[in-house]
Amino acid sequence: MTSYELAQVNISRMLEPVDSPLLADFVAALGRVNALADEADGFVWRLKEDGGYATGFRIFDDEWLLVNLSVWRDPKALDAYVYHPEHRAVMRRRREWFARPTEAMTVLWWVPAGHRPTPQEAQQKLTLLRAEGPTPEAFTMRTLFEPPAV
Repeated sequence: MTSYELAQVNISRMLEPVDSPLLADFVAALGRVNALADEADGFVWRLKEDGGYATGFRIFDDEWLLVNLSVWRDPKALDAYVYHPEHRAVMRRRREWFARPTEAMTVLWWVPAGHRPTPQEAQQKLTLLRAEGPTPEAFTMRTLFEPPAV
């Protein structure tokens, strides 16, 4: 067992409120996409409300940003989920529901095994990535860093 796990957050700016007709297909897909994550090899945890979704959480005090915060065994496990055909099918449609990003919207970082990051922690990591680029404390899938030495 490793002493670190990989946390990730990705945020998206909705074009309309989550309960609008425009986002209906996205909301309808959430159950299956979340189940895919929950069942994925290497999945550890995801931020969710009592109903199993995370649409009520906010970051940067912005009601238009949806937050997806999760923990994985390692980058390989996260990558396998991200590129799963069912997840990719939903991602292909993201421009129908979400604004085109103008800055980093995804960040990864290592957390001690068992730690469950908060949206505030995720916001700090995303702010760090935006300010400094990839570092061992906040990085991307394109610029990975190893977990801290034990």
